[in-house]
Amino acid sequence: MFAQQPNPPGQVKANEKAVNQAYLFAHMTHQDYGKLYYSVSTDGLHWYPLNNKKRVFEDYHGHPDITKGPDGKYYMAGNNSDDDPNITIWTSPDLITWKKHSTYTPNLKSTPGYAEAMQRIGAPKLYYDAPSGKFIMTWHTPHLEGTKDDGERYWASQRTLYVLSKDLKTFEGTPKRLFDWSFGTIDVSIRKVNDSYYAILKDESYPTLYWTTGKTVRIAKAASLTGPYSLPAEPISPNFREAPTLIPSPDNKAWYMYYEQYPGVSYGLSMADNLNGPWYQASGYTFYSDWDKYSLPKDVRHGCMITISQSEYDALVKKFGIEK
Repeated sequence: MFAQQPNPPGQVKANEKAVNQAYLFAHMTHQDYGKLYYSVSTDGLHWYPLNNKKRVFEDYHGHPDITKGPDGKYYMAGNNSDDDPNITIWTSPDLITWKKHSTYTPNLKSTPGYAEAMQRIGAPKLYYDAPSGKFIMTWHTPHLEGTKDDGERYWASQRTLYVLSKDLKTFEGTPKRLFDWSFGTIDVSIRKVNDSYYAILKDESYPTLYWTTGKTVRIAKAASLTGPYSLPAEPISPNFREAPTLIPSPDNKAWYMYYEQYPGVSYGLSMADNLNGPWYQASGYTFYSDWDKYSLPKDVRHGCMITISQSEYDALVKKFGIEK
């Protein structure tokens, strides 16, 4: 039997040079939640683990999210748990050697319009915005405890907060809410494409007949970094998906959006030629090679994918070794 789905868009022919030469997936695993692992790819579709599927940096803990700063260095945010009051930021010149850059302790209850915020910090993420010369760091924080009868109340109360910084050592003012919507959002990352900013997010409401978009990956759009953002567009993923991560295709003409079917079940992939959609899903992660159009190592979980150069890819493979 041969795969019944056409090959994904965005690939380059054998004699063509890719615009985006290689990719790094910094992630955790189902068995070792919160610790840092690496997988790499040269086509954005087929991913291979590094370091014999072992941790690449012992000191890190969190949902790894990496951005490249104006100094050419990489920055990664993390925290020990949602209860940890601190966000730790790490830096690296080469994605191989990481050192602590700073610690940020937000005063969550100082956020305007969010006085009941609980002291919890979920999945901090970083993005460097070249036009403003500032980093934006986002995370989610709830304001209601779950109850025995309604454990979902806690998740529905999550709101996305942010803070700006020129250097990730000093931070501007108090954390602010990124969206003014009345429903929960988590796992928010920001990207700028052309003249628009896009907030990639998980709709954290519970899915019902009357809120069909619950627990899906969606995108909101704005003209400026901090908004105001539009209401999110229609879902990109099925329900019960989270931890979205976005990369451009090798030819830079398509977008690949990966997301996890939790808890650690599989990864899905949706594709579009622009972030406004429409999106469609590729077949993959079934471990049937004649059907899969993409593949990831088994048991990978939350993380981020970034583009890297061929020389960075080669250095990572040389340092850690690759398993194919």
